[in-house]
Parts: sequence; C-alpha cells; structure tokens
Amino acid sequence: MTDKKYKLALKVGLFGIGLQAYWEQFEGLEKRLAGYVDLVAAKLNSYGAEIVNLGLVDTPEKAFESGSRFRREEVDLVFLYVTTYALSSTVLPVVSKAKVPVIVLNLAPGAAIDYSTFNQMNNRTAMTGEWLAFCSACPVPEIANVFRRSNIPFYQVTGMLNNDPNVWDEVEEWIAAAKVAHMMYYNRMGVMGNYYSGMLDIYANLTLQCATFGGHIEVIEVDELSGLRLVVTEHEAKKKIEEFYNRFDVQADCPAGEIRRTAVTAVALDKLVEKHKLGSLAYYHKGTGNVQNEDTMSSVILGTSLLTASGIPVAGEYEIKNAQAMKIMDGFGAGGSFTEYYAMDFTDDVVLMGHDGPCHPAIAEGKIKVKPLQVYHGKVGSGLSVEMSVKYGPVTLLSVIETIDGKVQLLIAEAESVAGPILEIGNTNSRYKFPIGARGFVEAWNSHGPAHHCAVGKGHIASKIEKLAKLLNIQAVKVC
Repeated sequence: MTDKKYKLALKVGLFGIGLQAYWEQFEGLEKRLAGYVDLVAAKLNSYGAEIVNLGLVDTPEKAFESGSRFRREEVDLVFLYVTTYALSSTVLPVVSKAKVPVIVLNLAPGAAIDYSTFNQMNNRTAMTGEWLAFCSACPVPEIANVFRRSNIPFYQVTGMLNNDPNVWDEVEEWIAAAKVAHMMYYNRMGVMGNYYSGMLDIYANLTLQCATFGGHIEVIEVDELSGLRLVVTEHEAKKKIEEFYNRFDVQADCPAGEIRRTAVTAVALDKLVEKHKLGSLAYYHKGTGNVQNEDTMSSVILGTSLLTASGIPVAGEYEIKNAQAMKIMDGFGAGGSFTEYYAMDFTDDVVLMGHDGPCHPAIAEGKIKVKPLQVYHGKVGSGLSVEMSVKYGPVTLLSVIETIDGKVQLLIAEAESVAGPILEIGNTNSRYKFPIGARGFVEAWNSHGPAHHCAVGKGHIASKIEKLAKLLNIQAVKVC
C-alpha cells in the first residue's frame, strides 16, 4: 500500500445509455451513438486513467450486468454518457451497484441541429432518427429525479461532444480530483513524536481523518529515527551533502559540522520513509531529556524539505490535518508548502505567510537559501534552516478543518504570490495579495475556524479541490 504504487492506478467506468427499441426503428442510430461513446472513452483515456468502457447499455438486463462489472473492476468513478432518450431503469442498477460517484455527461454531438437541412429531409422516420441523435438532454431530468429519490449524489457536465473545451476541462478536473481521492485512500502517513504542547487547534481526530480520506496512519517513535542515524555511512552522508549543494543555495556561514549532521539525519529520514512506505509525514518532538533525540530533531529541516519536494510532504508541529492538506495540493501537482500568518502589510495590502521547518523546493521562487539559526524560535536547539518564497503568480491556500459536528471541511482561497520585501530570518516567507484585500481575507478565513497552519501551492486550483470535496462527500468553502 505505497503512495507511488497506486498513484496511476485510477480506474474510471464509462457507459452510454440508449433505448433498445430505437435500433430497429432508426437505421444506423445505434452504431452512431456507440461511436460517440468511443469518442468519450478516447478523451477520458488521454487524461491518464484506466478506462472501463461498457459501451451502450440499452436494457435493464444489461444495466444489472454493467453494475456488477463495474463492481468487479473496482472503478473509482463512473461517467454516464447520455446519448439519447433512455429509460432510467437502464441507469439505476448500474450506479446503485457500482457505489461510486457518478458524473452525468449531457453532451450533444454539435452546437445545434442544422434546421434547414433537417426540415428538407423527405423521410420523417429518418428525421426522427436524426433528432434522437441530438436529444441527450431529454432523459436527464428523469435520471436526476431517480438519483435524488434514491439518495445517490450525482454531478453534471453539460455541453457539446466536440469543439467544447469547457466540457473537457471540467471532465479533466473530475479525473484529477478522483486521482487525488484515490491517492489519499492508499496513502500511508507517518506521525512521529508528539504535539506541540498547548496548540489546541492542531489536535486531530485520527479516526475521522481515516474515515474521511482513507489511508493508514503509522505511529512512529523519534527513537527509531535516532537509531537509523547511527547506521548512516560516511559515503551516504557525503552523497547527501552533494545533494544539498545541488538543490539549495547553502550560505557561506553554515558550519561544515552542521551540514554533515543535517545530512546524516536526511539519510536516516530517507530510510525511515522507505521502511514504512510513507507518502506523508507529520512530526514534532521537544527533544528534551534525550541528547540523541534532540540532535536528531534539530537537524531535520533540509531532509524533510527534500522529502516534500519528492512527493512526500512533511508538516512540522505534528500538524496532521495540514499534512493531509499538503498531500492534496501535491497530488494536484501544485506543491503544498507548510505556512501560517507571519504579518500583515497594510501599506501594500498583502499578508506575509510562511513557517519554520520544511519547505517545498519544487514551488520556490529561485534557489532556496540554507542558513544557520542560533535558536529555533519556540523550540529546542539550533541548526540549519531554509529560506524561500513561493513562486510569484497565482497560488491556492488549503486548510483541512475538523468541525464541531465531527466532520472534515476543506477551506480554500485563491491569491497571488507577489514580489516585495520579506523577513530574511531563515524561514519560508511569501507575500500574498487577495482579491478581497488583506483585511477581507483574514477575517473571512478566520471566521471558519481553521487551524493556524495551512498549505499553499502554485496555481488557482479551487475548482479541482471543490470537486475532490464532492467525491469525498464533504463540504468545501471558498472564501475568495
């Protein structure tokens, strides 16, 4: 059950619907509509999922068979392509058996019927057959009625089969969201250490997280990481130091001893992740009372940053909910860096946000600086830290919230990472400009009661995250 093994294993079901009685009445209609289903299958296949295409389902008997087939194939998502009028009895058995989210594709073959040519046809039977090839919208209310009365959630994409990029952008987002849901279901998250004492907002319900997203949570002792440090070879440490200098802008005032100490811990982290097949990690440890553990936990920042860049996001301060948010953002290809409010700049109407600890090198503006810190503020020890800003341009913020009624909610905001002065204190730090202004964003965001941490990634991907929430049957709130 490793993250990498399942990342590309998404299975998407597809079936079209029609009415068997039409096929003998209207010559060529069945073949034409089956061809449309194949066009949809080809499109879906181009988005990197395995497609289980059952073609046209035109009788209740075929519907029962199709539902069982989808169940056996373990599809994660079903697209229902409404090609023409069809009975809802050819739909309900499929979807109720598959028990996965369903997207209704209400797609006409063209922008409009050519009325002039159509009305000049001298055969009314042929005219009716032509009309039926365009009447995909006809049974959608019937299907929606049955879904609602059966308590089956459904989502719609309406438009044209061809020459309609909006349709295929929507479809691609649904598949992207399904891939992330699939990834989260099989993700193994490590939780190492303990909470930062007194941060009541970050305490998480692990059962609720597993019930919502799936996955497995592996509880790990810091002692294990300290033990792995003891078996790191000199060759492994030198290779990791070379990687540091290739990936980071290591400042001249970083002591050689600190660089080596950090490299040893980074190698040990790699071994820990491999041993437990981790796809994400949340950690924190005071390190007091045990010199070996203090040495370990004060030297994790570079190693955890490299893990984050490799698709294994790491959140400090034992922020489990935020490790989930970072994993979601990374799953969408947006990165997902650990962040919190740093300061408000009312002159430039921006919010400065960042954090100590791991960064996400893949979304950095320029090369990340490594700096020595004489003290980790609010934490034990000292050592090397990273300083970066998120790449300038559109960004999305995501917080995973546990609500008072025992549910998970996704809180989203879109903004811009903008250039300007930052606090050069050896932490991640960026300037974000929001469409509702700094004051408006802070008040709107805070009103939903998120923890003080969130994940930030590049690009505006709120619509994808909203689709993920629908697939997970949880609420998403977009503040801007």
